[in-house]
Amino acid sequence: MKQIILITGGARSGKSKHAEKLALTLSDNPVYLATARIWDDEFKQRVLRHQRDRGPEWTNLEEEKWLSSHSLANRVILIDCVTLWCTNFFFDLQADVDKALQAVKEEFDKLVSQEATFIFVTNEIGMGATSENEIQRKFTDLQGWVNQYIAARADKVVLMVSGIPVNVKE
Repeated sequence: MKQIILITGGARSGKSKHAEKLALTLSDNPVYLATARIWDDEFKQRVLRHQRDRGPEWTNLEEEKWLSSHSLANRVILIDCVTLWCTNFFFDLQADVDKALQAVKEEFDKLVSQEATFIFVTNEIGMGATSENEIQRKFTDLQGWVNQYIAARADKVVLMVSGIPVNVKE
């Protein structure tokens, strides 16, 4: 059965851990679709730690932008995370918010056209103060619009608050 679940929240709110537990309740062999681009050594260490934390039951895929290029029909797929995915489009398109938003929406629609269960992890970066940095403000706008786009299409939305899942849409 096709289903879209969005798990959102702030940094270190427990989003990924909650998403992983959920995926494992829905499948014995879920797919972990990682969108991270390795920017520096510290970030590489984070990625390696995440990979070590996952067990052999996971099918691990790494894809920076073209998520729909993977055939995932009838699987449970955890996409972690939308924020890094958007970052890849944003920087590759020279911080053009309109082009990045269009590209992300098109790729999202292609991905979820597959008959599968999708669990998207994203960040609520707009819940903090407004940045004095123009690029950061543009990215915050992009991220907020992408989150709204996914949430409108989601069957379920969960907001993580200090490790506690709060159902927003069921």
